[in-house]
Amino acid sequence: MFPVNVWLTVKDPNDVPTVGELLPQIRRISLTETACLRFEVYHSQSDPTRFLLTEHWDSEDGWKAHREQPVFTEIYRPKVLPLVDREPHVCTLLE
Repeated sequence: MFPVNVWLTVKDPNDVPTVGELLPQIRRISLTETACLRFEVYHSQSDPTRFLLTEHWDSEDGWKAHREQPVFTEIYRPKVLPLVDREPHVCTLLE
């Protein structure tokens, strides 16, 4: 398994509703990918400009393949990334 957590901070508070609408769409589409084991989107209650993506992919290759899919290239990259600062964390799941 290849877990990735991504903190997104919206640069302009006026863009929070847009990001908040796009991220659940991205989640739903990503979950249809064979390599996607888990994809959750959280919106911070303490800081409304912050979102957390929790993703589990079957492998690093599966995650890399996701980054070539239309959900990434046509929605996430052009519509979300310009509005946010992104802080990705590739993680190790401790059990």
